[in-house]
Amino acid sequence: MHPSNILKAVFVYTTANVTLSGKNTGWYLPEAAYPYYVLSPHVQIDFASLTGPNPPVDLSSITAYPDDNKKFLGDKKVQKLFANAKKLSQVKAKDYDLIFYVGGLGPVMDLAPSPLNAKVVSEFWQAGKIVSAICHGPSAFVGAVDANGDHIIKGRRFAGLTDAEEEADGKTKEIPFSLEQRLTYHGGTMEKAGIWQEKVVVDGRLITGQNPASGDKLGKEMLKALRNLKK
Repeated sequence: MHPSNILKAVFVYTTANVTLSGKNTGWYLPEAAYPYYVLSPHVQIDFASLTGPNPPVDLSSITAYPDDNKKFLGDKKVQKLFANAKKLSQVKAKDYDLIFYVGGLGPVMDLAPSPLNAKVVSEFWQAGKIVSAICHGPSAFVGAVDANGDHIIKGRRFAGLTDAEEEADGKTKEIPFSLEQRLTYHGGTMEKAGIWQEKVVVDGRLITGQNPASGDKLGKEMLKALRNLKK
């Protein structure tokens, strides 16, 4: 646990706001809001992105989830967290118990190819911290390795946006690679629910969710894992 005995988590957001074809993207609102409201009463949370404050939200998620948008983006504490979001280069594993990657198409565009991000995920994993992500968020794990140099996903079960969901959403050509295929290539086993159905997978310290419908349950599993650190 973090030395202060206060549970601490960092939410990492994409800074990419356009897809390969130039369409709007960013972080997907409910995939941040649902876990946030499960964790925030019990956990000290910071926000971060590659460039720091105010990462761009996917505008379509604001339209699709108007009530969640009003609650989350209208929350004064959340606004302050976004305004003071750290640069990812400032995020150190020793300062947190958990790192969580918010979804949206963006992480495939900027976090997946980032050597800095790969270093951060690797440091968290090798330090024995909880590593979590939702939807396209697990694409941030692409370059992450354990102490032996093996991919952190190798031999582990995970959830993330499936190829079937990608096709149903018409976004296959908007991103540089398939999350399902890439992480399977690196030795992971994707566990799936039906299209847009809830699915959360816990494999040791790796906690992942399939899609927006999985956000609340994912938050609960993250909280359970954090509380187990106190035992």
